[in-house]
Amino acid sequence: MAQECSGAGEALTRVFALLGKRWTGLVLAVLMQGEARFAELRRSIPGISERMLSDRLTELAAAGLLVREVVPGPPLGVNYRLTAAGEALGPALWALGSWAESHLDVLPTDRQNGSEAPASR
Repeated sequence: MAQECSGAGEALTRVFALLGKRWTGLVLAVLMQGEARFAELRRSIPGISERMLSDRLTELAAAGLLVREVVPGPPLGVNYRLTAAGEALGPALWALGSWAESHLDVLPTDRQNGSEAPASR
């Protein structure tokens, strides 16, 4: 007799509600390399809009994974850096990247709409 499906659990539900959003993992991966200004982040993540980047940075700051620091000018600037909790995600992110290299096909870009589609097997 098969076991009843019990769900993913509260902790995984919370983590994927935050990290499962588009671009969030890439923002974290870029910040794993060190602090960065908004424009540097935008250049490092091709395809992300300013609005989306701003939204993701706000969400990650609210979750306690990064801090936003205003740098006095001129020119006035804002740096973003990971907190200890954000840095603690490093091993999980690198493990996911390693898994993807071994188990996911390369995703070709759909040039018509800029989205990516899974490669056929």
